[in-house]
Amino acid sequence: MELFQAKDDYILQSGDCALWCSRKDGTMTVRPATDLLLAWNPVCLGLVEGVIGKIQLHTDLPLGLVLIRQKALVGTLPGDHKVYKITKIAVIPLSDEEPQELELELCKKHHFGIDKPEKLAPSPEESKFLMKTFSQIKSNVAVPIKKKVKENKEKERLERRLLDELDKIFMDSDSFYYSMTYDLTNTVQRQGDSEKSSLPLWKRVDDRFFWNKHMIQDIIDLQVPDVDLWVMPIIQGFVQVEELVVNYNETSDEERSSPETPPQEVTCVDDIHPRFTVALISRRSRHRAGMRYKRRGVDTDGHVANYVETEQLIHVHSHTLSFVQTRGSVPVFWSQAGYRYNPRPRLEKGEKETMSYFSAHFEEQLKLYKSQVIVNLVDQTGREKIIGDAYLKQVLLYNNPNLTYVSFDFHEHCRGMKFENVQVLTDAISDLITEMNVVCHLLLWHKLYLTVRLVHNKVSVD
Repeated sequence: MELFQAKDDYILQSGDCALWCSRKDGTMTVRPATDLLLAWNPVCLGLVEGVIGKIQLHTDLPLGLVLIRQKALVGTLPGDHKVYKITKIAVIPLSDEEPQELELELCKKHHFGIDKPEKLAPSPEESKFLMKTFSQIKSNVAVPIKKKVKENKEKERLERRLLDELDKIFMDSDSFYYSMTYDLTNTVQRQGDSEKSSLPLWKRVDDRFFWNKHMIQDIIDLQVPDVDLWVMPIIQGFVQVEELVVNYNETSDEERSSPETPPQEVTCVDDIHPRFTVALISRRSRHRAGMRYKRRGVDTDGHVANYVETEQLIHVHSHTLSFVQTRGSVPVFWSQAGYRYNPRPRLEKGEKETMSYFSAHFEEQLKLYKSQVIVNLVDQTGREKIIGDAYLKQVLLYNNPNLTYVSFDFHEHCRGMKFENVQVLTDAISDLITEMNVVCHLLLWHKLYLTVRLVHNKVSVD
């Protein structure tokens, strides 16, 4: 995808289609690639991977067009769907100002563009005249000029600092992923909806996990067929894909290491030792996302803070198994004031005020996931007890047979990074997991342990 800079627009071109973004007001239009000939002095700046959307970092700064500058292949999902992680971005100010060094990959196809004419040096007579004129007006405008220069420098520092922070979000967090052909926002179960299978990818997504929807809304609002090429859903979360070969040889490790046991040749025939694709996908909701300790509980739309859906995929031969878990902040109105370590939680609303919003949250959950097992991980004693008690009270008031409530003091059982103690929880709910009838016990045990490790490291957890 080539990026061009023209006098009044930035132009992204891919195949026969081009996306024009005005440098005056940020207006976007989709036009044929041949319209590039109508642009004033188009210069190819380099190659980009895709469009994230528009953003305004500060009210005193112009809109910025955020582009994917570099990506990394994470893995390939069944069906030859490639998944990428965004590793570097480029932000272009939508203004008359020249963009800073973007460090884009050079385009080998386009080398045209009218170079801006160099300014001719003034003659000696003109120089004398200009100096005299400048001396006359210097005393009148010196103070306003200095003030303007100072304001511009402060504005540049602010812009640079905000751009650096935006870069860090993408480069340091390793948490933004996309696929051009696979719907990362939906589980395998939801993708089975045949009514949506013929729609463009961005129209099939789960709105909760379409992270850049607001940023790219202007393109969606164009409502023309060619926008499908430019609207690329991005998720925030974590994706890992691994290829495994399972050897069902009954010889144990001890027997293989014994000198009395002759070495056996490992057969790589797929029917004998099948290849498994194992993927872990965590999706963070764009609703009520925020910094830990500053964003807690439920809101008036039933969205809970820092909600994450985690799916484990196992694909062998032509079969795909999917197991899904969700996590989120306790769905009552609560908060934590201050930034010190482990600030004391406090309830913001009483039982009756909370009931309707608690119900709204779980009505949506049950609609999407049917029956659910709630595992409450907050401390059962001490500061968090007030939150745990409020949660249990709301479950009892809601009184829905499709909800099963389990308390597990995660901090007490897994203190000192002993995540293997999650086995206590899985043993306690083994019958409930068996009823879900999705994958075998061993995979579930491994999945629960692995999810706690990976999601804890990659996604904000309450």
